[in-house]
Amino acid sequence: MNHKAGYINIIGRPNVGKSTLMNQLVGEKISIITSKAQTTRHRILGIVNGDDFQMVFSDTPGIIKDPAYKMHEIMNQFVNVALIDADLILFVVDITDKKIEENTVEKLKATDIPVFVLINKIDLADQKGVEEAVGYWEKTLPNATVFPISAQHNANIQYVFQQVLTMLPECPPYFPKDELTDKSMRFFVTEIIREKILLNYQQEIPYSVQVEVESYEETGKHIHIRSVIYVARESQKAIIIGKGGAAIKRLGMQARADIEEFTGKKIFLELFVKVDKDWRDNEAELKRFGYEA
Repeated sequence: MNHKAGYINIIGRPNVGKSTLMNQLVGEKISIITSKAQTTRHRILGIVNGDDFQMVFSDTPGIIKDPAYKMHEIMNQFVNVALIDADLILFVVDITDKKIEENTVEKLKATDIPVFVLINKIDLADQKGVEEAVGYWEKTLPNATVFPISAQHNANIQYVFQQVLTMLPECPPYFPKDELTDKSMRFFVTEIIREKILLNYQQEIPYSVQVEVESYEETGKHIHIRSVIYVARESQKAIIIGKGGAAIKRLGMQARADIEEFTGKKIFLELFVKVDKDWRDNEAELKRFGYEA
């Protein structure tokens, strides 16, 4: 029996639903999801295995047109790499967002890699709007195949999955067949905590924050985790902690519940907040936090 395997890289502007799509395709919550832009900061792999195939989906950060920090530049590098090392590119666009990243479109026109354009959030448009969007993208990227979908409502996702399967080259698996992702448990703990920060805090706070797991000790049915939340200013530290520590307590309770569900074990979670003014522009700090293309 011939085996098929390939890398399927998911790209698109921030907030177009890439992470929701990734989780639907993989069948597990691999990427965190919020309504805020720039939720995904790293390139995350989600691996789907069948008896005769392995799909390696790659969720990349949203394409940032005007990077403000070194961190943004590295996030864009993740996207650039995704445009050259894939067997198939899934270019996700939002049917409600008319803004187009022209530079990316030009690169997709020039690539020899097969491209699927996935028009997401079709549940927010009428039939005429969907038909117009499909026509626009068929004209804009004539070498691509266009699919209207709703990742949130799982509409047309299984059909796209089957079409992806037909595009895989014959190849042995890249990863052991029991692996779901290339990321460690520590990484997912930091992502769960960061997701709760995105959901609980407003304005610049979520974008100024980096989470690091300082210690992760597993003993029997328990896991003891000590994690540090880095912020850019003292005023942000005060907001994260909240009056009498109420905000960080709520954050910790929500994160602990999700980590327990993710690991299946009892979690003891300690959260601390530190100020690291220039972490988004400090190459050494960024490397320590895993920002390497």
